[in-house]
Amino acid sequence: MSNKEVLPSGKRKPPAAGMGRVKGSLNKTTKSAKEAIAAAAETLGGAVRLAEWAAEDPANERVFWGTIYPKLLPLQVTGEGGGPVIIQASALDERI
Repeated sequence: MSNKEVLPSGKRKPPAAGMGRVKGSLNKTTKSAKEAIAAAAETLGGAVRLAEWAAEDPANERVFWGTIYPKLLPLQVTGEGGGPVIIQASALDERI
């Protein structure tokens, strides 16, 4: 009898399977677009100019607080130690 190696059943995976980009990393297009926008913002005056623009008109300030600033806030809010957020009824009663 000959000694033959028995291959496992099922599909074989390519040698580089699962070796893609690190989770959360940006693709080259997104990264370069964000860098270009940041460079343009600095050329236009950066944070000082943004603040001046927001103060020029109440509509601009509304756009800043309603559209621009929320992008800095976390997408998910958690309570102490990563647990759920606990709202005390007494705190709500005072606001009503």
